[in-house]
Amino acid sequence: MITIKHGDELGEDYRRTITEVLVHGFAEDFAFFSSDLEQLTAAFEHMLILERFVVALVDGEPAAIASVTSRDQECFAPRLPEFRRHLGLLHGTISYPVVRSQFLGAPDEARDGLAEIAFVATAPAHQGRGVGTALMQYIIALPGYDEFILREIKDTNTPALSLYRKFGFTEYQRRPVRFARRAGFGQYLSLRLSMV
Repeated sequence: MITIKHGDELGEDYRRTITEVLVHGFAEDFAFFSSDLEQLTAAFEHMLILERFVVALVDGEPAAIASVTSRDQECFAPRLPEFRRHLGLLHGTISYPVVRSQFLGAPDEARDGLAEIAFVATAPAHQGRGVGTALMQYIIALPGYDEFILREIKDTNTPALSLYRKFGFTEYQRRPVRFARRAGFGQYLSLRLSMV
């Protein structure tokens, strides 16, 4: 059975397992920081602002997650000492500003009534079982929002793009990737869903 909860409802006992879903879902993107998933989980778990994450649970365990923010809200609050502790003095020092520049910052169109959905990930064991669909249904039914956006999804991420389009999200922006051949994809796509 799938149940949906906000991260702060689940509490600190779930912080690590929520982070594990995030790290597994974005392992390729997080490879700069470390290819060791345990090390990544340890380095990143401190920075999740739990109240900004929505979690789909299967049999009580986090199976899919997404952050939901509005206006100038952030879903992460990284701390330099934690990065240094888990990634080492040099690499942690270098990684901290990279995390801040890549993961923080509200969209240009930020406003009341607009929610950004980000860091959508499903644990490998639960992919293809409707967990991501249930999570998205819950999120777009949240009260108080007239528009949802998803920014910078890789054009090669067909499962995610198919899921979002199934809910009526449409593309509103493309950003070409430098060194696309080396990156393995050509563009980032941004999508929106109007509820009015």
